[in-house]
Amino acid sequence: MHPYSLPIRQAVAIIQRGGLIAYPTEGVFGLGCNPFDGAAVARLLALKQRPLHKGLILISDRVERFEPFLAPLTDAHWQRLCSRWPGPMTWTVPHNGTLPEWITGGRSTVAIRVTAHPVAANLCAQFGQPLVSTSANRQGRPALERQLQVRQQLANELDFIVPGRVLTPGKASQIEDLISGQRYRA
Repeated sequence: MHPYSLPIRQAVAIIQRGGLIAYPTEGVFGLGCNPFDGAAVARLLALKQRPLHKGLILISDRVERFEPFLAPLTDAHWQRLCSRWPGPMTWTVPHNGTLPEWITGGRSTVAIRVTAHPVAANLCAQFGQPLVSTSANRQGRPALERQLQVRQQLANELDFIVPGRVLTPGKASQIEDLISGQRYRA
């Protein structure tokens, strides 16, 4: 049995019940919840002190989990999208209107990433759908890179912290618009 199997099963059960978790990602610890649970997302936004209009990133273990939510893309766009995955590349991509506003921030695009982090990918695989992924920190504060930092600063507001380490501390994912090529975070 993989050493993280039990914590991942516990985290998934908590997510399914509307809970809020922290977990390691490529560059920082992330906060996550079920993207379709409005109460869970509201709780996450309150913890972060983040306004709804900013939207949230969704991560997954594979691109196919995003397909039901995306607007039609050309083959060239699909190739570009998949060329940097899995890994620390977040794309903003046109969605088809089926995602809640609390995820998109009311925009016509959604931010998505196929994660290369084995713990984060396993969480998504076990959950069976994309997961909210936003840095573990309050708005305007540095992102937390270590499990101990998360425990010290946010534990009282979380339902679970998945053990693990980030892959490249301090290097948050790049964010780029798939269609226009505009970079939001390099």
